[in-house]
Amino acid sequence: MAGSGLLEGKGIVVTGGASGIGRAACLAFTREGARVVLSDVNVEGGQETAEAVRKAGGEARFVRADVSDETEVSALVAAAVGVLGRLDCALNNAGITGAVGALHEIDLGGFEHTLRTNLTSIFLCMKHEIRHMLAQGGGSIVNTASGAGVVATPTLSPYCASKHAVLGLTKTAAVENARSGIRVNAICPGSIDTPMLQEYMGIHPGVETLIRASQPGGRLGRAEEIAEAAVWLCSDRASFVSGASLFVDAGAISR
Repeated sequence: MAGSGLLEGKGIVVTGGASGIGRAACLAFTREGARVVLSDVNVEGGQETAEAVRKAGGEARFVRADVSDETEVSALVAAAVGVLGRLDCALNNAGITGAVGALHEIDLGGFEHTLRTNLTSIFLCMKHEIRHMLAQGGGSIVNTASGAGVVATPTLSPYCASKHAVLGLTKTAAVENARSGIRVNAICPGSIDTPMLQEYMGIHPGVETLIRASQPGGRLGRAEEIAEAAVWLCSDRASFVSGASLFVDAGAISR
């Protein structure tokens, strides 16, 4: 493991760390000198991520948590502070594709489950992370949103709604905490080659062709490329960046 020490000594909590962007972020954070507590409902995947970090020479602890449940979120943040000593940064990354179909065909339960997983979880995580960061005098929070947070996404209305709302929460929290030393930003990934995207493309024939055709760069993004953006936003090099929605999509939204 070789890095430039951008996050040396920082304690970071990562949600949705069992695979994809979350796993890549854990590896990138620890490469840069951070210590990580990661969570997921996928216990096997979360433990695999922690082991991958340790094999690479980093320090990571897995804590199983459902971040749509406030009791579990409170316990996760408290556990992270207990392990790390302080909470310098957080990557709130847990999310799902959720209910799929035309809006008028989606049942209320599917809509609410998607919002609870993708949006309520961000609210709960920030609520408890900010409380700890206020007490220690600052920190950096990064929320994983999506390009679907700014454009329409046919057949994914609950997902689209949740990611639009994540950006609203991010901006509001950034302004509320502008004088407290807490920075709050969002990353908006494009189409990233993760298990979640692969599952979605596998269920819906023809979607992969459409997604790939929409990529100005001609390829899907890599989870590691999103992780690098998270590293920078968490680092002191982004000290004057707050309330931003950082698009990492090879120009897809700009088309």
